[in-house]
Amino acid sequence: MVPGGIPSPHPGLRILVAEDNIINQKVMLKLLERLGYRADLVQNGREAVDAVGQRPYDVVLMDVMMPELDGLEATRIICERWPRERRPRIIAATANAMESDRQRCEAAGMDDFISKPVRVEDLQNALSRCGSGGGDGTPGAGSRGA
Repeated sequence: MVPGGIPSPHPGLRILVAEDNIINQKVMLKLLERLGYRADLVQNGREAVDAVGQRPYDVVLMDVMMPELDGLEATRIICERWPRERRPRIIAATANAMESDRQRCEAAGMDDFISKPVRVEDLQNALSRCGSGGGDGTPGAGSRGA
């Protein structure tokens, strides 16, 4: 826990934030910091796919609408390249909070869904459903072969 913060349910999680909007990037990183997490940041889906290939992330907080490659297509690519037990848990972060939007995210392979503006409680709940981190081979643990 950070001073004035909320305890992290899984403090060792390796988190990637995929978000193109600068304000949303700052908000997400600040919320994660408040929860006791640090995260890497990319600005589009293509960079997210590349980052997942370079580092074993436990969680990707994926904006749905991004330039170059949107979050849905980036998720499909990640799901094609890595089996479930060896890929990060992907949490959609979108302003589109209709049930049909949630269904599109699930159909693309996303594991969870939070709506924007992101509330700290929603983010904490989504992260609490993730693995414990540390690359132990459990789903969401970010362990991945070469």
